[in-house]
Amino acid sequence: MPKALLVFAHGAGANMKHEFMNEITQLLNRQNVSVLRFNFPYMDKREETGKRYPPDRMPKLIESYKSVIFDLYENMAKEISVPVFIGGKSMGGRVAATLMSNDYADISGLADIKGVFCLGYPFHPPKKLDKLRLEPLQQATKPVLIVQGERDTLGSKEEVEGYVLSKYCHVVNLEDGDHSLKPRVKSGFTYQQHLKTAVQSIVSFIDENS
Repeated sequence: MPKALLVFAHGAGANMKHEFMNEITQLLNRQNVSVLRFNFPYMDKREETGKRYPPDRMPKLIESYKSVIFDLYENMAKEISVPVFIGGKSMGGRVAATLMSNDYADISGLADIKGVFCLGYPFHPPKKLDKLRLEPLQQATKPVLIVQGERDTLGSKEEVEGYVLSKYCHVVNLEDGDHSLKPRVKSGFTYQQHLKTAVQSIVSFIDENS
């Protein structure tokens, strides 16, 4: 039996089958963690038409993520005997964190979720440091793990250290990592090392909050 089930959402520009999503999923599976991936509707529309549609607005993304969770519990209610965590890459992590904030705290179907993991949280849009997206992290009602590259252009280590986040948030910084957690060669680290560190951080987070 797996130690946990993770619902894993993609980022704004790549679908659930992207190399990053595949690698993280495979590494988690090796750690006895089950992963459920899905596409947001706009991404399915891209694949059907071949046209590059932009992400839906946040309310629609939230409803989509919420429906995935509800379907999971409805279809597998008798089979889910392991802790459930939700999260994602960049935008996907932001949507998951929003679902676990005060605004959605009264939705009973979300009560059993143990925590949120965010891989490369988009603290602000590129080059728009004044348009912060801190509210989901400041209003967190469950534990939140953020694995962030130190030189992430959507939230560097220096920037994030200046933000006031909820006591439920824990940030793991990956040295010289970018928004995809990838370090430069001169850093002395490799991309695979950072991916493994990210996954080990998630596994430790699961162990601490199950």
